Amino acid sequence: MPSGRILIVEDRDSLRRMLERALAQEGYEVASAADAQEGIRRAGESAWDLVLTDLKLPDGSGVDVLAASRRSAPRTPVVVLTGFGTVATAVEAMKLGAFDFLEKPVAIDDLYRLIERAIGDHRDQGDLEGAAVFHVPGAPAIVGRHPRLRAALRLLQKVAPTESTVLLTGESGTGKELFARAIHALSPRRPGPFVGLNCAAIPDSLIENELFGHEKGAFTGADRRQPGRFELAERGTLLLDEIGELPLGVQGKVLRVLEERTFERVGGGRTMRADVRLVAATNRDLEAMVSSGELRSDLFFRLNVFPIELPALRERASDVPLIARHLLQEIARRHQTEPPRLEEDAAGLLAAEPWPGNIRELANVLERAVILAEGPVLHAADIQALLRPLAAAGERDRLRQALVEAGGDKRRAAELLGMSYRTLLRKVKEHDLEGVPQYRE
Repeated sequence: MPSGRILIVEDRDSLRRMLERALAQEGYEVASAADAQEGIRRAGESAWDLVLTDLKLPDGSGVDVLAASRRSAPRTPVVVLTGFGTVATAVEAMKLGAFDFLEKPVAIDDLYRLIERAIGDHRDQGDLEGAAVFHVPGAPAIVGRHPRLRAALRLLQKVAPTESTVLLTGESGTGKELFARAIHALSPRRPGPFVGLNCAAIPDSLIENELFGHEKGAFTGADRRQPGRFELAERGTLLLDEIGELPLGVQGKVLRVLEERTFERVGGGRTMRADVRLVAATNRDLEAMVSSGELRSDLFFRLNVFPIELPALRERASDVPLIARHLLQEIARRHQTEPPRLEEDAAGLLAAEPWPGNIRELANVLERAVILAEGPVLHAADIQALLRPLAAAGERDRLRQALVEAGGDKRRAAELLGMSYRTLLRKVKEHDLEGVPQYRE
């Protein structure tokens, strides 16, 4: 029989009493509060296994109750109840650390399952693998237990079974492709293909051809028909990574696919259907791009149906040792060698780094560590030797150092920094570093 202590914060007497009775009959120890202030007080005064709070309260908000619970017991799961028209606010609550949300009217069976899952996850916190690794068959593992990551994962689980367009935002190297693959693997489209395209890696003159394909004879050298990514992703999922780099001339054609589900190949007149679920990803501020005229506002609104923000690695430093140990296993498997053991002093050193290139940059450092390891253990001294001395410096200094280390090879410098080539080119221009190191010092 279920067990655990649950706090209910709900101002409607009839609903509060119904929830109290239903959960008590399931074996839970239940306490309740009728308003936000009482809920805030009670959330901070005792150890709860779960807090269930209405989002809209007469003297405050369920977000205030969430904040009080997070201050008192950061790992206690908080589930928010939301009415019609407040789902967007519930999504914001999840970004702040809520475990999940449930729409009214409350279906008791759904509530039972949600509470059982939430309390089960809470009690599994001592189990490293169970608590820290999110793995879906058919997709790479996502590692971490930080509340911001877990909030993003809850949103992923909510939206994956739907057909909604998803917009993944976050810095380069934060794992947007991992999220996209997990969305596909959890969706009804999982038997279909997962196809990705990095919009920043394709020259502007070729991007339309990559997206939509071409007919034989469409241009010089087009000796055969070639399908594009929308066609290759038929009945599956298409990830358009770094979608902020799409040229304006192509944006309208992508918008048409989203609105009408149709497109034509380059050089062709036949209209084709696109049975594709789109996941877009970006490391840029798309709203600012709309304001500056770089991105069509109608395309932005079509992409921004269900945004999920991925936290930067420096914002979840407590996850770095977990991620590092997971990456060491993966890297060692790829190199067919035994993974070195990461000592606590080395893990602490890694956790203290700012990692502007995020997980991609961390993986690059660890790959060098595996290749250079002279024993079965990685100590802080082994890691320190691989970290650039300007690790804590500003972005301009890091860019300059990576360019020097790569001998001016911008593609290699981008790899060292864990960012895309196109992003590096933009940042080099922003910081006036063109010509480093050959012509300028």
